[in-house]
Amino acid sequence: MGIEIERRFLVTGNDWRSLAGSAHYLRQGYLCADKEGFTVRVRIDGNEKAWLTLKSPAEGISRNEFEYLIPLKDAEDLWSLALHRLTKIRYELSLGGGDWIIDCFQGDNSPLVLAEVELPFAEKPIVLPSWCTAEVTGQSCWNNAALASFPIAGWPSKIRHQYGF
Repeated sequence: MGIEIERRFLVTGNDWRSLAGSAHYLRQGYLCADKEGFTVRVRIDGNEKAWLTLKSPAEGISRNEFEYLIPLKDAEDLWSLALHRLTKIRYELSLGGGDWIIDCFQGDNSPLVLAEVELPFAEKPIVLPSWCTAEVTGQSCWNNAALASFPIAGWPSKIRHQYGF
């Protein structure tokens, strides 16, 4: 069993770009996403690789995660069956303190940019970069399954404006 331990932050500005590696165009389709936080997702990275991922509900900043490489053809078939979908461009960052990534969401979730840091243990301290603003760890409306189901374009304008969208 794999454990995912991560913290998530809203991002402002472009200062993170100087730390970014190559771009990965990701498509994620959700086959199952319940109110408690259990998800089954297919992720396709460009036309190169694909995974099937199962995640349990979060306990704090940790959750069980099971991820399996699958053939691209199977992934495309699962994508067509997905209940909800989203697309984003992901950048891995050269930044210490954990495995940092930036997700730049597209479509109805644009211009949302989120930073995630995966940690080896929940209590690991991190140095927060200046471009990270509000921490959204544990706020379900910011998880990918929720954004696929309820993209920010459909949020009430008062809430969108509160976050600068």
